[in-house]
Amino acid sequence: MDKIRIIGGNRLTGKIQISGAKNAALPLMAASLLTEDTLKLSNVPYLADIVTMANLLAQHGTNISFSASAQEFGKNMSLSSQYINNFTAPYDLVRTMRASVLVLGALLARFGQAKVSLPGGCAIGTRPIDLHLKALELMGAHIELAEGYVHAHTHGRLKGSEINFEKISVGATENILMAASLAEGVTVLRNAAREPEVCDLAYCLQKMGAKIEGIGTDTIRITGVEKLHGCDYSVVPDRIEAGSFAAAAAITGGDVELIGARMEHMQAVAEKFTDAGVEMYETERGVRVIAKERIQCIDIITQPYPGFPTDMQAQMMALLCVADGASMITETIFENRYMHVPELTRMGAKIVVHGSSAMIRGEEELVGAEVMATDLRASLSLVIAALAARGETVIHRVYHLDRGYERLEEKLSACGARIERISERPTRPFSLTEAA
Repeated sequence: MDKIRIIGGNRLTGKIQISGAKNAALPLMAASLLTEDTLKLSNVPYLADIVTMANLLAQHGTNISFSASAQEFGKNMSLSSQYINNFTAPYDLVRTMRASVLVLGALLARFGQAKVSLPGGCAIGTRPIDLHLKALELMGAHIELAEGYVHAHTHGRLKGSEINFEKISVGATENILMAASLAEGVTVLRNAAREPEVCDLAYCLQKMGAKIEGIGTDTIRITGVEKLHGCDYSVVPDRIEAGSFAAAAAITGGDVELIGARMEHMQAVAEKFTDAGVEMYETERGVRVIAKERIQCIDIITQPYPGFPTDMQAQMMALLCVADGASMITETIFENRYMHVPELTRMGAKIVVHGSSAMIRGEEELVGAEVMATDLRASLSLVIAALAARGETVIHRVYHLDRGYERLEEKLSACGARIERISERPTRPFSLTEAA
């Protein structure tokens, strides 16, 4: 199993190319099931989760081609779902990635049937799919849960409905957006998620011929059409990757330009960086981050977009471990998202957790240690801490990082970080399983 070794203390300076957003690319790939035409995606990140979704779609019958040159970012993917011959999303694929459940709405809308394993992913808390299932039932789907699978079918097309989500859910909003695009009549989603990744899916669906109003608001109106067509679409840059590298620059007192980052998608994060004494402003090519003084203590409450994202909580916690004073973070989205705290403590961090809140007392410096990644964003928090720590840090179980950060070591090394991957077994690049 691979591990990452970091020698801390180097200031990050230079430019980092921000990849396409994994959390936008995954639902866009699932949307290919909605049409028999070809969907061409560009700016696709080359990540383990992307390959998992590609393999899932391939076993449904989607024909996929993917430019995977090691010398380029923003790769192109072509997906053709003209001949779908399998409506089951099996456990062995779905268990590794929660986004796999997004094939449910698309399969049901176009083919009237789907059998999807209950999903997996990071162990950061309970994330049931009951909101997805209740909404699909309101649209006329017949759903049963048996032996770990969702069995769903319809008699004819799904029917438009008024859907009021009990709580904001990105996945449920995306699944129903896809299902409603081919439904009969009008579907109205209330308390819908507003994340840029949700908007990206809606804009792509519009380009495919869907009729969608209210994109970017909490009320989305979809008028179903009988058929969607293919299109060319570029995946939105990853705001979480941009925020993560901003934290890495800040903790090292660095000066880094994040090429491709969009400030309008990072307002809540940028406000907290500013409060902490970090300069962050828009440039012609992206966003520049400059840290000249010691980080100041701040308080953070995670909230659905446009609030502070839960996916940036761990990274900001690492940054605040070296802040001047005591900071407080309150996690309101997931109940089990402080698993990185014991690992940061091993590096000398002073963190006390009380229920959903964590108090961080900033230290002058952290110290390198052997630590273990517990989930995707927690992995990056350990990298950030290690960049500023005295001495050597070795991070184990870095397969989590491969799910969401494209060529991390290369990007950081180019800005002056002393970081390397150590492989404990022969490595091979990710590959798509050949479709039968």
